Amino acid sequence: MAAATRAATASAAARQVTKRNFAEAVQDLAAHVEACDYVAIAAQRTGAPTGWRRALPVDTPETAYLKAKLAAESFQPLHFAICPFRVDATSPSTLVAYPYNFHLFPRDELQLGMPAYSFSCQSSYLSSMAHSGFDFNMCIYDGISYLSRAQESLARERIFIPHVRQLSSSPSTSIADSVFLTRIKSRIEHWRKGYTKPCKTADGSLVNTLRQLVLGSESYGSRPSFSIDVCSDRQVQLVLEAANHISDDLVPLVVPDKAGTARAVRVIFTSSPEDKNLLLMDIKKMEDEHNLKFRGFREVIDLLSSSQKPIISYNFLNDFTMIHSKFVAPLPPNLHEFMCSLRMVFSNVIDISHMWREIGPLRKAKNIQGALSYLQRQYFVPMDVEIPQQDGNNSVTKSGENVLRITKLFAKLSNLLKISPNGQTHPGDKCHTVEEYSYILYPSCTAEESEDDKSSNESNTTRSVRTDNVVFLWGFRETSVKELRSRLASLHHAFSKDFELRLLDNSCSALIFHSSDAAIDLLREINSESPSLNNFFSEGLKAAGFDAYRKVCRSGLWDSDLAEALDGVSSEPSTSTLSGRGTSEICWNTSLMLDLKEYLER
Repeated sequence: MAAATRAATASAAARQVTKRNFAEAVQDLAAHVEACDYVAIAAQRTGAPTGWRRALPVDTPETAYLKAKLAAESFQPLHFAICPFRVDATSPSTLVAYPYNFHLFPRDELQLGMPAYSFSCQSSYLSSMAHSGFDFNMCIYDGISYLSRAQESLARERIFIPHVRQLSSSPSTSIADSVFLTRIKSRIEHWRKGYTKPCKTADGSLVNTLRQLVLGSESYGSRPSFSIDVCSDRQVQLVLEAANHISDDLVPLVVPDKAGTARAVRVIFTSSPEDKNLLLMDIKKMEDEHNLKFRGFREVIDLLSSSQKPIISYNFLNDFTMIHSKFVAPLPPNLHEFMCSLRMVFSNVIDISHMWREIGPLRKAKNIQGALSYLQRQYFVPMDVEIPQQDGNNSVTKSGENVLRITKLFAKLSNLLKISPNGQTHPGDKCHTVEEYSYILYPSCTAEESEDDKSSNESNTTRSVRTDNVVFLWGFRETSVKELRSRLASLHHAFSKDFELRLLDNSCSALIFHSSDAAIDLLREINSESPSLNNFFSEGLKAAGFDAYRKVCRSGLWDSDLAEALDGVSSEPSTSTLSGRGTSEICWNTSLMLDLKEYLER
């Protein structure tokens, strides 16, 4: 309880960022990222998959990715915590952290229908967020919007703003070019004289006004300007050349049409070099503000990407499928393409749950707080978190707490595993680099973070199991493992052999045979409808190998119970109940299986 209180207090010291102070916060964050060695992240979303749709120990990395892809495409991040941090060189037991709480909301800033997300919400998640102090009004009205890189490219094809273009080297001038250039120079010089020569007659202001109307003069803010229509990019270059040749007090702006091609060049008159500098600064500011509307919060993702600093997270697959989906591009169809795409954005990603499993006793920890509590009891690794004051907002969020726990746990684990930034070490010490722990995926060996700081009291039951050993069973009526196992033993001799049985949801169970031969023999008899299984079939029971489950996940049959989905793919002529040649391994951990009572109470 005390640890949770300290985390909440630290979270309140984090900088709260909305669209009102976003531009300023990004500048400060860039400086902190540059000064620090690592960046921790944690996100808070509107929900997570339940039942068999969440990552289970029966999942391979590929099927776990497909489930994470479903979550990333279904739910929306409303809060994103980012914490650059470093270990103080003068005091190795002191961690200097700069936490930021970014409040997000998918708002169509550019009126283009993007991001037009239709996303799911779970009442239990929203209730938990409200209980922890999440300000939904701030999120909806002041939350930072964003576009992914793919969406930004599409948006830039639809919206164009006037911009300053550099004069490129000119090719040989044709006769037509010379005629056009002479005419444009004459027009610009004639127009400019109206503002450089003071009028001496009594009716000068009226004459000057009439002259401006005849020449088509306009205003750009408080400055005079006029537009010259162009028909090609070559004519744009000629107008820029004419304006630059006539005087330094002219600033030409290229005005695009809806298709993005230049339709005119607006020439703006400035009264002095100082005035010209102010104009250029205003134009640059306008472009930056417009670009910020395009990118929104993705400005932060691009900043982390370009920094090349190691990114520390908990539950890597869920976090980065969400980041890729919302801020980079639509998720690829398979894990290999996803990992290749992600590496082009982030070169070094560390899942802290893998790091603590490098320490044997810590493998029983179910979550971040459990790992921290175990380290506190069993190891002497003092670590104080120092947070320089940033603002006084009292907003506390779950991801804000988690990101600080991640920083502290990473610092303690780095001490125990002898990991130091840049591989620095003392003579005689063996030092590891953080890159050794990068991009290592254990999809089904993590649990949702909670306030429970207890480690599992069970012995470590995690082990690698071949998918050949897995049989999916459905069509049963029993609601407990004991009842189902007892009935199966009377139906066929294969069920008297050594296997584990766990319920995946209220309609399907997984049988993990200790021998793959036993599983394959059982599936072969089921596939051939062996008479020895008459009692099995008469009870309405059905079974299939891992290939059927893999096909369910690849087909995206998420709206059905697992039994219904397996029944559908198993009945297809091209699908066999037998396992195919593509054998892989799963990370089997009985302590993380679904509690059926918990499932039925949802």
